[in-house]
Amino acid sequence: MTDQPRLTHFDEQGAARMVDVSAKAVTERVAVAGGTVTMAPETLRLILDRGVAKGDVLETARLAGIMAAKRVDLLIPLCHTLDLSSVALSFEPDLEGNRILIRAVVKSLGRTGVEMEAMTAVAVAGLTIYDMCKAVDRRMVIDAVRLLEKSGGKSGHFVRDGDGI
Repeated sequence: MTDQPRLTHFDEQGAARMVDVSAKAVTERVAVAGGTVTMAPETLRLILDRGVAKGDVLETARLAGIMAAKRVDLLIPLCHTLDLSSVALSFEPDLEGNRILIRAVVKSLGRTGVEMEAMTAVAVAGLTIYDMCKAVDRRMVIDAVRLLEKSGGKSGHFVRDGDGI
């Protein structure tokens, strides 16, 4: 026996499985994820001035991210269907870096974490920004989608070092 972490989505024979969380305690679960969309300065200005022909880019991306977090169980195999308490997305323009910083905070009272919901919210919000602006800037880059912080559950509190989104 080793104390090595093991992948929980596989049984002893190596078959994929949904993790049984029925014995876990119900606790408040919170996850914070971040990511960026880098673009031409003109594209960023167009978004901030609400000049994109398809509509308000950031409000549409906010709704898309919330909707995506609510449907992670349909998108990613073996993810549990969760009753989310809250999904909040924020967008911070970085004029020097020609990018938008995306942040999602997801909360639930449950037996399993909400990290996948938070990261999916960020990814889909970034994809929505790209989709709405691709007619003017196909060089945009969606980048650095990652977990920034999580709390609740047996594994405790995690905070990514040195990451301020």
